[in-house]
Amino acid sequence: MDPLSSISAIAASGMRAQGERLKVVSENVANADSTGNTPGADAYRRKTLAFEELVDREMGASMVKVEEIGRDKTPFALVHDPAHPAADAKGMVKMPNVNPILEMSNMREASRSYEANMNMFEAGRDMRTQMLDLLR
Repeated sequence: MDPLSSISAIAASGMRAQGERLKVVSENVANADSTGNTPGADAYRRKTLAFEELVDREMGASMVKVEEIGRDKTPFALVHDPAHPAADAKGMVKMPNVNPILEMSNMREASRSYEANMNMFEAGRDMRTQMLDLLR
């Protein structure tokens, strides 16, 4: 495969991976206050994402893909709120293990990585257009 096409494929794989990362971050932020509904029930558990290198031998390129979406195993914070429907016998409610500041940091990093991949995609497209102009 020609190098200009591989630039597009590599950049597209990065954009797909960062798009999936943004989806996970937005889900975490949306559920930052989601507790259980029954006494002693677990709250929302933060989702995590792992990337994996994908080597395309035909293209001669190393790309990225989402390997797995997992769950953060850190313990839940306990808050005393005996009136809450999810309060246990001691009046403690399990709160989600989502840190909004960490999620905003992840969101910003994913957004910038997506933008960098988009710039590479556009640069490859511009180079392809210039090459075609030279051949005319």
